Amino acid sequence: MSDTAFERLGGEPAVRALVDAFYDRMDADPAFAGIRALHPPDLGGSRDKLHWFLCGWLGGPAHYIERFGHPRLRARHLPFSIGIAERDQWLRCMFAAMDERGVPRDLRLQLDQSFNATADWMRNREEPPAQ
Repeated sequence: MSDTAFERLGGEPAVRALVDAFYDRMDADPAFAGIRALHPPDLGGSRDKLHWFLCGWLGGPAHYIERFGHPRLRARHLPFSIGIAERDQWLRCMFAAMDERGVPRDLRLQLDQSFNATADWMRNREEPPAQ
């Protein structure tokens, strides 16, 4: 069995396919309009950056770091208002992309936990208390 999530997913072609499935869905499905609005009209740069980031994050080549240095993920997203709704849209979109790409169950459980933790950490907007 392969050692890294990157290898278990299928390497760079599989990461690119996952990223493309994610952005294709985000771009086409009105359910993700909130997070789509946070992106530029042309998603090409966003696709590349997520692909490069995920390659390294999953244990593969450090393409993102080679190009931009440390990801500073939260700091780079501070200009964007990210609350619970945006977090949940991002997660639903990524989970649907993983479903579409047939991510193996054992890897999927690992990625679900990691994506949930990271997406929650990215929140930078206070939410009003529940009524």
